[in-house]
Amino acid sequence: MKVRINKYLSEAGVCSRREADRQIVAGNVTIDGKVAEMGEQVSPGQHVCYMGKPVSKEEEMILIAFHKPAGIVCTAEKREKNNVIDYIHYPKRIYPIGRLDKESEGLLLLTNNGDIVNKMMRSGNRHEKEYLVTVNRPVTDSFLRGLAGGVPLVELGVMTRKCKVEQIGKKEFRIILTQGLNRQIRRMCEYFGYRVQKLVRVRIMNIELGDLEPGTYRNVTPEEYQKLMQLIARSSNQPVKERKQNQLRGTYTVVNRNPDREDRNGRDKKAH
Repeated sequence: MKVRINKYLSEAGVCSRREADRQIVAGNVTIDGKVAEMGEQVSPGQHVCYMGKPVSKEEEMILIAFHKPAGIVCTAEKREKNNVIDYIHYPKRIYPIGRLDKESEGLLLLTNNGDIVNKMMRSGNRHEKEYLVTVNRPVTDSFLRGLAGGVPLVELGVMTRKCKVEQIGKKEFRIILTQGLNRQIRRMCEYFGYRVQKLVRVRIMNIELGDLEPGTYRNVTPEEYQKLMQLIARSSNQPVKERKQNQLRGTYTVVNRNPDREDRNGRDKKAH
């Protein structure tokens, strides 16, 4: 069965479809020795090369969970100082699924499968990402309601989607987003006069950071992978235009916790 060349490269773990398109335009991809063209299809038995190296779709699937420390940059570009690929030094070619600010820490997934990247990270698919945030002054009910209701980010020209927010400490809160705008949480807090002091991503969809130590990684378990595949089964891997102000949908809540239920770390004792 024929497949478009950008999809072929994505499924082979070379890069995302968007990046594949750029590489094709740059002339870095060949099919049977000839420079590939945008939209060209690959048939079974044809030989595809990227940067002169053969590409095979039969490469073993890799999906790892990494606790990114603050200061590490989420890019596969080797020319970038402190990039995540050099830091992990994984023996096979992988790249991050999405991004996490350099100043932030927490869960980052890396893979060699571009199709999974697209289905997980397309904003239109509305997959959840959960964060624990510490700010520079006490959290108030009005601040939480403001975050949950959607925040205008003038510099990006968008209104954030409504989201789930709950207080977990005097200056700490938990937030669950279904989009990933540039420095989104930091910008949202700044809108209300707060400054983020610490930001940790603790979950991406069904995969949790757990007790993974900063700077270490683990393989995603078969159970996690199976559940993940179920969650993205109906997800699109095509670009979806971001909805803007007054076009947001969904039901969201703000919850203030009782401090008596919190442990010494400010986390709900009953939370998992």
